[in-house]
Amino acid sequence: MSWHPQYRSSKFRHVYGKAASKDKCYDCVPITRNVHDNHFCAVNPHFIAVVTECVGGGAFLVIPIHQTGKLDPHYPKICGHKGNVLDIKWNPFNDFVIASCSEDTTVKIWNIPKQLLTTNITSPMKELLGHVRRVGLIEWHPTANNILFSSGYDYKIMIWNLDTKESVISNPVKILDAHKDVVVSMSFNTDGSLLATACRDRKIRLIDPRAGTVLQEDSYKSHRVNKVLFLGNVKKLFSTGTSQWNNRQIALWDQNDLSVPLLEEDLDGSSGLLFPFYDSDTHMLYVVGKGDGNIRYYEISPEKPYLNYLMEYQSHLPQKGIGIMPKRGLEVSACEIFRFYKLIPSKSLIEPISMIVPRRSESYQEDIYPLTSGGQPALTAQEWLKGVNKGPLLVSLRPGSGAVNSLPQLPEPKPLMKTTDLSQHQDQGERMPVKDMQKPSEIEDSRKQQEVEEKLPKKEQMCLSNGFDVYESPPPKTENELLQMFYRQQEEIRRLHELINQRDVQIKQLELELRNLCRDTGSY
Repeated sequence: MSWHPQYRSSKFRHVYGKAASKDKCYDCVPITRNVHDNHFCAVNPHFIAVVTECVGGGAFLVIPIHQTGKLDPHYPKICGHKGNVLDIKWNPFNDFVIASCSEDTTVKIWNIPKQLLTTNITSPMKELLGHVRRVGLIEWHPTANNILFSSGYDYKIMIWNLDTKESVISNPVKILDAHKDVVVSMSFNTDGSLLATACRDRKIRLIDPRAGTVLQEDSYKSHRVNKVLFLGNVKKLFSTGTSQWNNRQIALWDQNDLSVPLLEEDLDGSSGLLFPFYDSDTHMLYVVGKGDGNIRYYEISPEKPYLNYLMEYQSHLPQKGIGIMPKRGLEVSACEIFRFYKLIPSKSLIEPISMIVPRRSESYQEDIYPLTSGGQPALTAQEWLKGVNKGPLLVSLRPGSGAVNSLPQLPEPKPLMKTTDLSQHQDQGERMPVKDMQKPSEIEDSRKQQEVEEKLPKKEQMCLSNGFDVYESPPPKTENELLQMFYRQQEEIRRLHELINQRDVQIKQLELELRNLCRDTGSY
């Protein structure tokens, strides 16, 4: 009998990891030495936040994403906690709001100013008081606005509604009291209707967060779980942990049956934790080892063998923690599909690592960039609390297809000017419904508004894409600052090109609406 090898076609077979050059890294960053098992890093398209060493309380740094190179030792910190900061997470729908939790039993919500920081921030925008022991884990809801989950060493998970003007919130909207030990990992499904948790009792639980009921609980003894992760819409869970022989182990579970894993595999005998990350757009799974420099990546398939090993990125520098950039912050022109930010405390360094699909063409690769989660919430906090479920709002990463930056959603003063995005109607065909069209008076008003904007001084319009005003920033004094200003100007040029493309789309849309309006009036 002849042996026939099985070949599997995949566009991600040759994905490779590329570490950034030294000038693109963040140097001289005092990364925390805390032994807590968390990422200690959070990233969005504007900022990178990292938990830092601090005397007398807890603090973390918020660095502009383009401010690479050596960090000023006197760079301002966010230092309002009285104990060590254990976890930080950016609001997925507001790039200028970040949550932090600490050993002082509190969760604090911070508003990061758009201009460069000049002094320490010590007063939070909101403070959440409810836990009686230290809070080790926080997670934002993936689709509902201003819903935050926190897990403490009091064995409780608390659900907070931040959609209020109160600065101190003492009563969570829901308390999940289904665990008998500390919760070490939380993960939501795509629409946020289910919550998977990993507990120190080595069990995985599937919970309905609004009802507070446990839907599934595993009783498998051979896999001691540390981290758990929902795999998008494939109705599967992925977990990392240890085997009975203390080998690092990964396992794949059916969401509807947690009695026995679908797949179980030992990786190595190292002692560090494994952090899993899943990209639902490409169906790629990344497993990052704490204490080593390796990143293994796999491709998930709906049928056996479910987990297909692709490759492993190796480095001799061990990572203390890791951060990931949201998809809307990737460089699509370089075919970048994922980006890590690796914390290296031994060198006080943060090193970006890009996962790249090798392509010769420089044009937009639509097959590796499907529609992805944008920066806008699908639900309000009240809608989700009332039982409404809705998947994330999707956007295209194609340059010029529409704005994908997240906008402030917390109760704040209304901005003076708003930009209307009409690109959401592009896929509705040439014929537009009458109810969705602007009236001639509204079109005239928009034209007048555009004329007013054009007459405004350039000083009021010159705002960088990373949120900084050129005229508010101090003049560069060193070569590094001058280089940073040059990079920001390049980013501004790129943003203006995208703005021109968006205006062209709006013009074509208005022409189409006028044509439809004339056609409708002619039919009568």
